[in-house]
Amino acid sequence: MTEAKPKSYDGSDITVAFDGNRCLHFAECLRGLPAVFDVKTRPWISPDSADADEVAEVVRRCPSGALHYTRRDGSTETPPDPTLVTVVENGPILLHGNLLLSSRRETRVALCACGQSSRKPFCDNTCHN
Repeated sequence: MTEAKPKSYDGSDITVAFDGNRCLHFAECLRGLPAVFDVKTRPWISPDSADADEVAEVVRRCPSGALHYTRRDGSTETPPDPTLVTVVENGPILLHGNLLLSSRRETRVALCACGQSSRKPFCDNTCHN
C-alpha cells in the first residue's frame, strides 16, 4: 500500500498537516476549534482563524495522529515521557509519546486492536463498520 502524503494547510504562524488515511473521526479538532476545523468549508482547515497556540493545543488532542503541526520557527509537538497508552473499548490502542514505528518517528498513533485493519498496524475503524 502506498502512503499518501499529508495535506498541509499554511497559516502565518503555524502549518497544520492532515493525513486522511489516519483519521478515525474522534472529532477533537471540530469540537476544539470549529472556527479553524470546519468540514463544511473549503479549505476545511484555516490555521489563521485562531491563535497559533490554540491551534497547536487542539492538534495535540488528535488521538490518531492524523493532525500534526509545525510552527513558523520550525518547532513541533514535544511528546510526553513516558509514553501514554489508552485502550479504547471496542476500538484502537492509542499511543502518545516518542514512538518509532517501521523506522518512522511518530508522536500519536491509533493501533489496530481487532486485527482486521487493512492499514495495520494502524486502526482503520474496520471493527466499527
